[in-house]
Amino acid sequence: MSVAPRLRLVEASFFERPVRLRLPFRFGVVTLREAPQAFTRVRIRLADGREGEGVAAQLLVPKWFDKSQDLTNEQNFDQLRRSLAIARDHFLAVGENTPYGLSLAVEPAHRDACTAAKLNGLVASFGLAEIERAVLDALARLEAAPACDLVSSNRIGLTSQAAPDLAGFDLDRFLSGLTPAPSIYVRHTVGMVDALTRAETVGHRLDDGLPESLEEVVETYGHRHFKLKVSGDAAADIARLAGIAAVIDHIPEPYVVTLDGNEQYDTVEAVVALWRRMKEEPRLARLVASTLHVEQPIGRARALAEPVHALAGLVPVEVDESDSDLDVFPKAHALGYRGISAKSCKGFYRALLNRARVDHWNATAGAQGVARCFMSAEDLTTQAGIAVQQDLALATLVGVTHVERNGHHYVDGMAGAPEHEQARFLAAHPDLYSRSDGRARLAIRNGAVSLASLGKAPGLALGAEPDWASMRPMAV
Repeated sequence: MSVAPRLRLVEASFFERPVRLRLPFRFGVVTLREAPQAFTRVRIRLADGREGEGVAAQLLVPKWFDKSQDLTNEQNFDQLRRSLAIARDHFLAVGENTPYGLSLAVEPAHRDACTAAKLNGLVASFGLAEIERAVLDALARLEAAPACDLVSSNRIGLTSQAAPDLAGFDLDRFLSGLTPAPSIYVRHTVGMVDALTRAETVGHRLDDGLPESLEEVVETYGHRHFKLKVSGDAAADIARLAGIAAVIDHIPEPYVVTLDGNEQYDTVEAVVALWRRMKEEPRLARLVASTLHVEQPIGRARALAEPVHALAGLVPVEVDESDSDLDVFPKAHALGYRGISAKSCKGFYRALLNRARVDHWNATAGAQGVARCFMSAEDLTTQAGIAVQQDLALATLVGVTHVERNGHHYVDGMAGAPEHEQARFLAAHPDLYSRSDGRARLAIRNGAVSLASLGKAPGLALGAEPDWASMRPMAV
């Protein structure tokens, strides 16, 4: 393995662009209709004096990082802005290090500062994640190589220093085996207020040329992978799932689903009761048989306070919102959780280390007959352009075959971006995007998207730059 270069952050700035959804997206305790998208732009300096720029982007989603009902959406946005500002201060102050070494050196002080500012661990992760991704993009551009090549040769300097449970695990060998795929299946999100059939949209259609109901989505994109939101009300969830099954059961080929609790259930017992009712419901027979796992159904205040073996014995369970730092997965694993999500907003290097844990634990499980662990890839309504491309790059790098995507459905493509910016992304990634109704949009064909162009250009999955002049500087 090659030696990881040493570098430092010398500049970081943040910008925003408003995003208005075409359809309301109900998940957990919020119905999302609009939110700003944050853009991070950094400059790094290598030990040899060379300098280069890198970027990252992410939607500032309210009521996911912090679900307190006492906070307004605008206060949630400010929390994430504050996390970015705190992370920038610490990255600028730390000395020269490897890409991963920078994040490792910054994290303790960053998290302490976030705690002092009353920002929870998931909010703290956001600031770290955005800057570390932009730094990686900058390094890959300077090295004139796709970021995945830097990962496979460990020129990011990844170590198990912060993950002692991986002591003795060959990280270099693990990273060398991570190979991006040419395409990935899209797991379509069904929000809690989404129309399921075309008939339900009569009288209030957008008629914007895009599918509006689940029925139309399946017909248009050819999905065979679905993520279904549940509400915490078992009776309502059974009825809702039965309505969904009535649509997707018409798919002749096999399909798969995951259930997303979004922390809406209070106890393990309540989720066990839901699952048993689902198994008893004839209308859900195929859906239940097609379910891969349940994603964080229990509120984070209790999710890691008690074992989930009673539920995990019925259906695999994974951690998502409780994944606030690198120590979470081992704790969750001991409690019966078998999976954890990869999300670019939580940390690029954390996802790699958690994926290494999956391999490490499964090697042991194979000898002992223990249930296998897994990693999934989940969405944060990532927008076409930087955000969706970097998130897709992470998803395929950790080896998943399908990834949740919902931004293409709830948002009007690259609406809000200038026409020349959209044209640049279309030209750089003609396999990933297509133009329809005047917008550059994610091109989903037969339920999948092509990733071929993401690994060609130097950097972290980016062949084009956004129009920075069209954005407003972030007030931080």
